[in-house]
Formats: sequence, structure tokens, C-alpha cells
Amino acid sequence: MIGDPGGRSEERNLLDDDTLRHNVECIKAQLSRLLDFDPGPYQATLVNNADWTQPVTMLEFLRDVGKHFTVNQMIAKDSVRSRIESEHGISYTEFSYMLLQANDFRHLYETHGVELQAGASDQWGNIVAGADLIRRLDARSPGLQTGAMDAPPAPNAFGLTTPLLTKADGTKYGKTESGTIWLTARQSDADTSPARTSPYALYQFLLNIPDDDVERFLKTFTFLSQSELAALMVQQRENPATRIAQRTLARSLVDMLHGEPERLAAEKAAAALFSGDVADLPPALLAEVFAAAPSSQHALSLLDGDGLPLVDLLAQTVCKSKTEARQALTDNSIAVNGTKAALADRLT
Repeated sequence: MIGDPGGRSEERNLLDDDTLRHNVECIKAQLSRLLDFDPGPYQATLVNNADWTQPVTMLEFLRDVGKHFTVNQMIAKDSVRSRIESEHGISYTEFSYMLLQANDFRHLYETHGVELQAGASDQWGNIVAGADLIRRLDARSPGLQTGAMDAPPAPNAFGLTTPLLTKADGTKYGKTESGTIWLTARQSDADTSPARTSPYALYQFLLNIPDDDVERFLKTFTFLSQSELAALMVQQRENPATRIAQRTLARSLVDMLHGEPERLAAEKAAAALFSGDVADLPPALLAEVFAAAPSSQHALSLLDGDGLPLVDLLAQTVCKSKTEARQALTDNSIAVNGTKAALADRLT
């Protein structure tokens, strides 16, 4: 319900309970491609911090958590300071986010034995705040305060951050940036929104990663060994036109997020687009492949009877006149479903 002010110039929109529950379900669907939620020794657990945050009153939170932080410590955080200095300022709601995330770490440490919190580098301050809170609360134990021999071990709370994913120009990839890349094609099986990243779109995006970025992406998103990566980059530099590094990246990530069948379909669509032989592509994938191409709609009834002369359709669409359409067909410049068309062809 309350978001991190980091990386934003304005307040986040607050979400209602139903939207939050839906988002949690979608997150689990995304993570299930990467983590094992089935019972077993490596079973992953997905929890919702609303379960332990909502029952706590404001007075309880200020007493049990807020007292362990100073305002000086909180405003020293770059994201908070930049928002304070901006024209929009920062609300108390988002200013309190550090305390909420710190308390989440404390709860997971106490109830699930979580000792390590991982996140992007912009979360370092929040993660450290959680580790500090754990140590301060555990330090209240009489044994720890007196140094008694039978005192419980000092709390083990650690943080691990990774660099933000950025483009070659230093700008970051993210859902609030242009060119958003989603982990799923849709939020759920019932979601028909086209606003997600399909396997084909993801494959094409990765295939077009600049040469300056691809090695870093391979190190981040694949399990290639150092020797395998080094050999691959030698091939890439010797013949960059093959884009072998980008193809390896695309195959690995699409397999991981969508499965091999979807990756093979994406590769087939890419090959069909290059060759022009698109007749066997499924209608939905065909529409996506040509989504950015100029198009026009016509009545289906035009195909009745003997059909519509192709030269007439071309004169109404891509050609300026019937004469130009005839010339294009005579020159073998027109193909229908990957097959060269002739002057006398009709669409039926």
C-alpha cells in the first residue's frame, strides 16, 4: 500500500486491498517460473507483509519500531533528501517507508529465520535499516546486555544488493521507464490485456540488445561459465552480424520465463518475418509480428465469389495507382503469405 520514494519525483498511487491481493497472486505466478513452491527441501514461501502490518496500531508501531530511528538517519537517505528538495516534497506516508521495510525484515527474521535480505542497490539504506533494527531489538536481551556466557548468539542479519539494470547510456530499465519489459505476457490466465511483453516481443527485445550491453546481460541473466562466456564473446567480436551473443541471451531468458515451446515459436516467427514465409504462423502471433507494419481493414465480403483482384487491392493500399500496382506485380515485388504474386492473382 505504501511504496518506496526512491527513484520517483512524485507520490505513488495508493492501491486498494483487492488490487494488492491480485498483485500478490500475479507475483507468485511470475516467481513460479523461477522458484519451486512445491513441498520439499527447497520450497519457496511467498508472504504478504499486510498480514503482520495491518493489525499493528500506529501507537504500537511508533513505540516498537519508530523509537529506534532518528529523523537525521532517515533524511540522510538520498532518495528522501532529493524528494524533500523537490517541488512536490514528500509525504509522511512515503517518508515512513524505511521503517516499514525495516520492520518487514525484523518480522521475517523472527518468524521465518530469514537472515539475508537481497535487493537492488537502491534498497541498500532500507536493508541496512532492517538489519540495524534486528540487532537493536535483540540487544535488549538481558544476556546480550551483560555478556553472560549463556547468552543467545548475536543476531545474524545481512544485506545483499546488486547493481540496478541500466542501459549503455546509464538510464535504467523499469516499469516506469519507456520501453517497459514485463516478465509475463499477461497478469493472469484471464488477462487479455495486450500491455504485457509476449515471448516474441521479449525475444526480439533481447535480440536487439546493443553489443555494448550484451556481455553484461549474459553475466547477469544466464548460467554460462566464465570460459563459455569468454568463448562466446570471441565469436561475437569476430562476426558481430550473427548476433550469436544476443541469440544466446534471448534463448536463455525466454526459456527461463516462458518455456522452450514459446521460445521456439518466437524463433519461428522471427525467421518467418525475415524470409517472408508467414503462412504457417498462428493468427495471434502473425498479428503481433506485423503490429508495427502499415495495415488497412476491408470487408470480408470482398472475397466472395471469384474474390478480389490483387491489383485492385494494391491500388487502394500500398500503391499510388493501378498502373503502379501492375508494375509491382510484374516485377515480382509483391508476395502473399511468403509466395510471389502474379498479375492475374485474386484473393479469395
